[in-house]
Amino acid sequence: MFLIKISDEKLVIILIRVKKNFKKSAMLFSTNIKFLRKRRSKTQDDVATALNMKRSTLSGYENEVSEPSIEALVALSKYFNVAIDTLIKVDLTKIGEFQLSQLERGYDVHLKGSNIRVLATTVDSSNNENIELVSERAKAGYTTGYADPDYIRILPTFQLPFLSKERKYRTFQISGDSMLPIPDKSYVTGEYVLDWHDIRDKQAYIILTIDDGIVFKIVENHIIDGYLRLHSLNPLYTPFEIPINEIKEVWKFVHYISSEMPENMPREQQLIDTINDLKKQVQTIQLKLNL
Repeated sequence: MFLIKISDEKLVIILIRVKKNFKKSAMLFSTNIKFLRKRRSKTQDDVATALNMKRSTLSGYENEVSEPSIEALVALSKYFNVAIDTLIKVDLTKIGEFQLSQLERGYDVHLKGSNIRVLATTVDSSNNENIELVSERAKAGYTTGYADPDYIRILPTFQLPFLSKERKYRTFQISGDSMLPIPDKSYVTGEYVLDWHDIRDKQAYIILTIDDGIVFKIVENHIIDGYLRLHSLNPLYTPFEIPINEIKEVWKFVHYISSEMPENMPREQQLIDTINDLKKQVQTIQLKLNL
């Protein structure tokens, strides 16, 4: 009984704190539940009926006239499948379509202990996510304009039919020889990483940093210790570390496009010789099968 009593007291304290914090976030909460309701094409009557509350009560929440109870907070959180922390701390109207779709699938970064990151993005006429192109010339502007929807809107865009429509991609032009055999001026496409805890060791990532701009490296994940260690494919370059608070975006490497052949690829005659050898081997196998 003693343990149950302590647990109950702690629960009461937590609920009181939530209510006090909510007073500072009433505007965000009302904006968010109205936005989520309209996004689902639901009327106030629809939501109120589903939650067994009066329509006037829900209207009061949406218009900041009344303050929800703890029970109402929990009910609305479950209905919209969005954590209470997110409902009262994050302006969902400023979050890109990709991140909203992640929330609606039940992936809430507040539940995973990460900070939600607003990603400026664009869509085509069919509401499919574009792949924006950040060229060598645009990289300097991207360092400061990455979160500005007006800046992202002026970047060239394209689609690649073999990439998933359920994920967000962006292409960056790299420079230098630190990632050879991937050639200088290649176009590297990355998949947006929402939760940095998902970064895998010894995988390639494109990282937007405060001081170094856009870097393309092999990563060691030391987020628990507050940093990432970055390695180049070219052994002439020394690994270095970047504190998490200096990182703005992380994109997981998907593929690259280049007009140049990697330096360690066989020359034309070697390719021809290899093909001829393979043909001979196939012919030998066919003869044996006929026997």
